[in-house]
Amino acid sequence: MLKNITLAAVVLAVFSVQATAKTTLTLYTSQPNDDAQMTVNAFMQAHPDIHVDWIRDGTTKLTARLQAEIAAGGATPDVLLIADSVTMEALKQQHLLAAYASPEAARFDKQLYDAQGYYYGTKLITTGIAYNTQAAFKPTSWQDLLKPELKNMTTLPSPLYSGAAQIHLATLIDDPALGWRYYEQLKASGAQPQSGNGGVLSAITSGTKGYGVLVDYMAIREKAKGAPIEFVFPVEGVSIVTEPVAMLSKARNPQAAKAFIDFVLSKAGQQLVLQQGYLPADANLPVPAGFPPRDSIKVMPLNAAKALAEGEQNKKRFGELFGNK
Repeated sequence: MLKNITLAAVVLAVFSVQATAKTTLTLYTSQPNDDAQMTVNAFMQAHPDIHVDWIRDGTTKLTARLQAEIAAGGATPDVLLIADSVTMEALKQQHLLAAYASPEAARFDKQLYDAQGYYYGTKLITTGIAYNTQAAFKPTSWQDLLKPELKNMTTLPSPLYSGAAQIHLATLIDDPALGWRYYEQLKASGAQPQSGNGGVLSAITSGTKGYGVLVDYMAIREKAKGAPIEFVFPVEGVSIVTEPVAMLSKARNPQAAKAFIDFVLSKAGQQLVLQQGYLPADANLPVPAGFPPRDSIKVMPLNAAKALAEGEQNKKRFGELFGNK
């Protein structure tokens, strides 16, 4: 009798362990720490059977880490949630990503995801024009930054340091009405590059520069805090960074990776993007506080494969034009 009770207890313990065992998903992300923690917590609440281990760093450092791990034959993450589609395109061409046809993608504009399902944009971080509220002229167009009265008053992030700036450069030079000629005119107008968007923000809010090329949320958040800054979505359109998500081709837990992709693209995941203060990729959702109506925001197209192929020569030409800073 005691033997039977002991055996039953062992069986019950085994089933208990099996019932509480969780799949572990490894995520590499470039999201800010608070945003990443919110995303992971919301996903694990929706999928209590999956535990997420996550590592946060800049996109360039994460991809370098990934390449080193692959070269060493080590473990790789299951899923990536990083800044831009150009980096994802590079990983796709290296056969490091796995295609997945997420059913959630049906609600999204096709330009926001890879046609073969290798990566999906999760939000729209746009680059437009910011200006100090004390500035006399209120720009509405990219061409306005070339006006004589704005000479030596404009700053911009450098694509030599900023991924968003590199995508912005690729987007504008591919526009027939702008092209490299526009950047040559910016240089002639005395525009000065900063190392990144943070430098542009500081220059505008301090009044060192009156105008700048900047990502939307930085300007809108600072304005909400009382900073003397306004953000403009130019009439020609804005470039976008989409913070795409993708599954690795060597994912140890592909089903969990697919569940994560589906979650960040789902209505609940997109509501989280909105809550974090970003423009959701799902056009059915409203815009965050401080943003204009969605239908007034024109998005300029980006050819990610072309931007990748021409990335180094674009940076070289920018450096020759503005200097390597």
